Amino acid sequence: MTVSLDRLRRCHFAVDLGAARTRVYVKGAGLVVDQPSAAAINTRTGALIAVGEFAEKMTGRTPAYIRVVRPVSGGTVVDIEMAQRMLRHLLGEKLRRALRRKPRLRAAACTPHDADPLAQRATIETLVGLGARRVELVDTLVAAAVGCGLPVERPEASMIMVCGAAATQIAVLSLGSIVTADRIPVGGEAVDHAIVQHLRHQHELMLPSQSVRPLQIALSGNGLTPHGPTSTEIHGRDVATGLARSVLVDTAAVRNAIQTPLTAVLDGIGKVLRDCPPDLVADLADRGIMMVGGSALLPGLDQMLRQATGMPVSIAERPDVCAIQGLGAMLEGRIEPLLLERVAG
Repeated sequence: MTVSLDRLRRCHFAVDLGAARTRVYVKGAGLVVDQPSAAAINTRTGALIAVGEFAEKMTGRTPAYIRVVRPVSGGTVVDIEMAQRMLRHLLGEKLRRALRRKPRLRAAACTPHDADPLAQRATIETLVGLGARRVELVDTLVAAAVGCGLPVERPEASMIMVCGAAATQIAVLSLGSIVTADRIPVGGEAVDHAIVQHLRHQHELMLPSQSVRPLQIALSGNGLTPHGPTSTEIHGRDVATGLARSVLVDTAAVRNAIQTPLTAVLDGIGKVLRDCPPDLVADLADRGIMMVGGSALLPGLDQMLRQATGMPVSIAERPDVCAIQGLGAMLEGRIEPLLLERVAG
């Protein structure tokens, strides 16, 4: 990681293109963009109508000729041109002009663990379209571990779980590198989908596209544990009649519906631990798992993992911005590489 740290210190800005939110960190200015990865376009003219929060609010509420698109899926750019247009609008003219004045503009970006070359190329091309002459790619797991303050540069184990919208990434790090890792295609969106399907099948109720998160919050701070409320009232549309209807939902049944996608996450944790050297696993028995990412805030998820693994589980102070804050720390030179003295032969 020493060489990449040297290169990262020369970068002028960093981008975390997530499936749920896009974040931009500018060297010397800090986090300047934290908006949903959404854009609304007029399909008749191709004009960009809105980006970020406003475009997110338009989801499911637009006339036929306005379409809300998401140019990023699973941490991978799927529409390079739209991602560039979205980033330009999110940055604004003043900030873009300031960046263009930098000689040989350099950028850094997060990429999911084990991202294929095409996905990496799409991220690079997106930032090159913004004027970057060189783009450095950093594994999201490393950036998030740095951002939440884990001692990744030391010769001891740190375990991190990045709970994203489309995927969950789990890794054990030591000496600034990933020792073993796994990426499970289950994230916050899979949990949302499980809740939507449960309500559709059991209560014949369709939820508005933006009301799944409030439903998770309604499960209270105990969320996935049995100590939460026994029921909660949900508003939606009747599948048969199309009319508005409210139902009283049994939260225990919702918890059971959520358990199915989360089982894959537990399997991923087990796989990473099985592939990890025994000495590092011994470190983790005391240190436990650090959870980051927006979906880490799912009520009760940390308690469920604690019970299932028997390990300490903690949530980062600001789990949703750990990856971009880690990139920012590397850009600002706040991370000192571990220097190993060469032993004379």
